[in-house]
Amino acid sequence: MLALLAQYKIAATFCMIGQNAAQHASLVAEVSAAGHLVANHTWDHPDLSRMSEARVTAEIERANDAITKGGARQPVLFRAPGGNWSPTVFSVCAKMGLRPLDWSVDPRDWSRPGTDHIVQTVMGHTHTGSIILEHDGGGDRSQTVAALRRFLPQLLEAGYHFVQP
Repeated sequence: MLALLAQYKIAATFCMIGQNAAQHASLVAEVSAAGHLVANHTWDHPDLSRMSEARVTAEIERANDAITKGGARQPVLFRAPGGNWSPTVFSVCAKMGLRPLDWSVDPRDWSRPGTDHIVQTVMGHTHTGSIILEHDGGGDRSQTVAALRRFLPQLLEAGYHFVQP
């Protein structure tokens, strides 16, 4: 995925789970060194929407620590697992100086629906200002990479530009 993004000169935002960042610190450093932004995606990907403020804070702080120890700068963005937001999660983000980050195009690539489905969803739902959700961890991501190979050049040819929030 990093090679493909480099090929098209696209800087992306990687929402990293703290456990994975801790286990793969060299990958955190590689992502950051390639010019990508690293956002916080909790320590272990729980549903935060029913958690106490203390537990939400601990999830975010622990992930921030792993991400910065891996070589990325202190995260400024936070994405709630599953998009499960709550007033508590928003409050903790505000207290920690993190901007909430959501998405507007979800091809559900994590479920491996097939490369064609991923491409069709992205191309059919992307418009100016879209945030496209893709997954680079959690198992076999060959469909995601194959879809990126197809839709990135199509979006660029259509005049889209990729920016970091």
